[in-house]
Amino acid sequence: MHDTAPLDAILLVSFGGPEHADEVVPFLENVTRGKGIPKERLVEVGEHYFGFGGRSPINDANRALMAGIEADLRTHDVDLPVYWGNRNWDPYLRETLEQMVADGHREIACFVTSAYSSYSGCRQYREDLFEASEGLDVRLHRLRHYFNHPGFVGPVTDAVRTALDAAPEQTRLVFVTHSIPISMNEASGGPGAHAYERQHREVARLVSEAVGHAEHDLVYCSRSGPPQVPWLEPDVNDHLEELAAEGVTSVAVVPIGFISDHMEVVYDLDTEAAATAAELGLTYVRVGTPDTAASFIEMVRDLVLERAAALRDEDPDRATVGEMPPWADHCAVDCCLNARSTRTALA
Repeated sequence: MHDTAPLDAILLVSFGGPEHADEVVPFLENVTRGKGIPKERLVEVGEHYFGFGGRSPINDANRALMAGIEADLRTHDVDLPVYWGNRNWDPYLRETLEQMVADGHREIACFVTSAYSSYSGCRQYREDLFEASEGLDVRLHRLRHYFNHPGFVGPVTDAVRTALDAAPEQTRLVFVTHSIPISMNEASGGPGAHAYERQHREVARLVSEAVGHAEHDLVYCSRSGPPQVPWLEPDVNDHLEELAAEGVTSVAVVPIGFISDHMEVVYDLDTEAAATAAELGLTYVRVGTPDTAASFIEMVRDLVLERAAALRDEDPDRATVGEMPPWADHCAVDCCLNARSTRTALA
């Protein structure tokens, strides 16, 4: 039996998504609350979901991930129950934490389904976790970012290698992540650190080198917000047009910003970008996400045991690959700040 003390449970923390068409607009209202976005615009954005029956793929992906983690823990004699809570839809974080406390859990490891540093990918989750735990007799321990853990990079590399084996010889690797405002990128990891972009570039480099495919690109999808606010570019569709103009005939699109097939993957890449590639005459391959790959699920166990050892004041091995060090267990006060937010975040 592995020593997990002082941890006594695991919380899978995710974004959430609608399960039915009538939940789409209320879900989007949750996501955009306080931003003054008119309902008409939300209905327009909701068309992405309506095209898939109003059901986001993220919840089923989380259920599968949770089941995989539970099975892995049982196999390796790690006696910790696993719960699941979302920021923006049922099951909500507060309700899940209340259930965990009622079940007797007080020291909870939080695995966030976002591998990178940014306000929307880290600090906003920590703000929600702080608020969800207010008044509850519980301590939350967010597990470190895992963008450079072998359990994340490995499955991406395997998926790229599989895709390239079936693709034309001169296929271009195009790594894709969610675009964010340039100001958010600059604040990620601390003022001026640009951690979000640097972390993605490191993953793209590691995977490209591992498959012997040095030439590659990092591009973005899912841009939103007012057009006058600069976001990270280029957009994947614009970049495909540029590649076609340069004479590229085949692309393998790798969604490294997502651990599973979120709506941004099945709509922005499998639908929009695939249509763009078809119009341009490009051979288009969309590479798979880590999802429930065995090594990715094993990574969750590794991170939990690592954090438990650190909480016992031990010096655990911290698995990483590449040139960047393992991310810290605790975020600095000024990490991933958002000038528009005054909310308190989990440390």
